[in-house]
Amino acid sequence: MGKHRDGFKSRTGFVLACIGSAVGMGNIWRFPYMVSDWGGMTFLLPYVLFVVLIASTGVIEEMALGRAAKSGPIRAFGKCTEIRTGNKRTGEVIGVVPVLGSLALAIGYTVVVGWIFKYAFLAITGGLYRMGQDMDAISGLFGGTASSFGNNLWQVIAMIVTGVIMAYGIAGGIEKANKVMMPLLFVLFLGLGAYIFTLPGSGHGYRYIFTLNPQGLLNPRLWIYAFGQAFFSLSIAGNGTVIYGSYLSDEENVVSSARNVAVFDTLAALLAALVIIPGMAAGGAELSSGGPGLMFIYLLNVFNGMPGGRIVELVFYICVLFAGLSSLVNLYEAPVEMMQERFGLNRRSAVIVIAVFGGAIALMIQGIVSGWMDAVSIYICPLGAMLAAIMFFWVAGENFALTAVNKGTNKPIGGWFIPLGKFVLVPAAFIALVAGALLGGIG
Repeated sequence: MGKHRDGFKSRTGFVLACIGSAVGMGNIWRFPYMVSDWGGMTFLLPYVLFVVLIASTGVIEEMALGRAAKSGPIRAFGKCTEIRTGNKRTGEVIGVVPVLGSLALAIGYTVVVGWIFKYAFLAITGGLYRMGQDMDAISGLFGGTASSFGNNLWQVIAMIVTGVIMAYGIAGGIEKANKVMMPLLFVLFLGLGAYIFTLPGSGHGYRYIFTLNPQGLLNPRLWIYAFGQAFFSLSIAGNGTVIYGSYLSDEENVVSSARNVAVFDTLAALLAALVIIPGMAAGGAELSSGGPGLMFIYLLNVFNGMPGGRIVELVFYICVLFAGLSSLVNLYEAPVEMMQERFGLNRRSAVIVIAVFGGAIALMIQGIVSGWMDAVSIYICPLGAMLAAIMFFWVAGENFALTAVNKGTNKPIGGWFIPLGKFVLVPAAFIALVAGALLGGIG
């Protein structure tokens, strides 16, 4: 690939692609539930604190690592061990872990994006709205969709659309797609939020979001869950942000790019909360469940009972589709790049191989996708993030880290960066791994 390696054409395109990778199901079906379950502002305060910590270390580190190596995790980790020991092979073997983690998560995500394609289509045709508030019909639709081999056609469509975007390359496919999807997602969510604001009863949801319970801040589990949500929401797993960083020009400022990604990812999560929680309040529903049930059952029931509910659910599922697609493209990019680097395939051939492999497994795991996603997010993703941070801050060393981060900046990063990465981020990633295992998943 060498000097002909593809890349982002603009900083805006890079930032939007990174925002797209970060904005996903965690923002839409997990974050609002966490805000509701833990008490509004009581959850938001530690969450925002952890977002600042992770954005100022992990996001910067992974972008800079990928850019310095001009490659994905395998060669990036190899570069780090080569600097330390002269042997890149060790790092390259370790770098396989986050690539496999990215592929495994992408396979599970393919199933979910297939569900979203189906619901977006039914929202467009009016099929969802015609169900009214018949909970048996709504639950039956999702039950049939999420069963083993229950959604084959839409998963194939999801995989084809993802593959087409990726086949056109970084600038021609991924960058262009995110330049359309991400602005539209925010505009549509803002419009949806404005409409929800006008509904009677929504005020209770806003009051709940902005209520602070000082006593709740004393609960250590709250801080663990807030940390886990921030950690996984920002897509720090040693794969997606590393690979997108590898396509970034040396003239771009990774520090400001990381800040923009964190800001807009958090805004997307807050917008989702400001739509879902007041919307549930307006519908007289209790937000008592997160995960797929929230988005495909409980919310659909609420939307169908709203004035203008057909338009509301149409806009909502299109937003969710954009969020899911942008994340899925990012997750498949690391294994696609690996096929190009390791086996010399051209981009389209690499995309076809990964799409066929990932799509076939996704079809077979439909009935167990929840457990599949839990296992990957609890163990492999935080392990990948921890390994990337260790490679960057500890193995490659301070000189490499500062040189990588300061390329493209007018002002060198502060002296806080290295110790914060070494002594806070790395232990924090380990805590995420252990806490996720003990608590059954926090991402």
